[in-house]
Amino acid sequence: MGKLRAVLWSWGPTILFNAFLPFLTYGMLTDRGMSELSALAVSAVWPAVEVAVLFAIRRRIDEIGVLSLLIIALGVVSALALQDERLVLIKDSAVTGLFGLVLLGSLLAPRPLMFYFGRKFATDGSAEKLAWWNGLWRYAGFRRTQRILTVVWGVTFVVEAAARIELTELLSVDTMVAVSAVLPYVVTAALVTWTILYTRRARARAGQAAVAPVAEPAA
Repeated sequence: MGKLRAVLWSWGPTILFNAFLPFLTYGMLTDRGMSELSALAVSAVWPAVEVAVLFAIRRRIDEIGVLSLLIIALGVVSALALQDERLVLIKDSAVTGLFGLVLLGSLLAPRPLMFYFGRKFATDGSAEKLAWWNGLWRYAGFRRTQRILTVVWGVTFVVEAAARIELTELLSVDTMVAVSAVLPYVVTAALVTWTILYTRRARARAGQAAVAPVAEPAA
């Protein structure tokens, strides 16, 4: 139960500020006569609010928060510069694809990005659990698992971005706003499900090889 609360505390605000509130804001603003372009730009502010609120509460911005801020800044600037709703939606898809490429590129770094995403998901942000997660890197099986996760997530996001760009040309702007708000989270949910199953198998293999990682500290 404690772990479930930790997961909800970690990911609940992300879903609220990055999916529900932007979609709700866009619908309310366009219903009241605001242009689609302006509504897209305003609704993109919510993820920035999330980062600010969480920083005020936790006094810490992790690597994922910094990446989110960069993506938000790119979205706002391009929305004002492009002056075309479809181009803005294509831009959003391109950003997803770019993120997939960044994931794949991080394989060249000492630790791939999925290591940091996993740390956000598997810990509550406390110093003890962060140290536990960081310590797992010394196991070869753990390093291999993080790199495989990074490859799968990176390739999937690139493919999803290409599909959204194609749909932008085929569907109306209103429909694509809904698709763009929902599809990334459907894809992410599928990836999370696969990740949980894959990491369970990886832990089982590690246990059979007698190289099981250090036990997780108590909540």
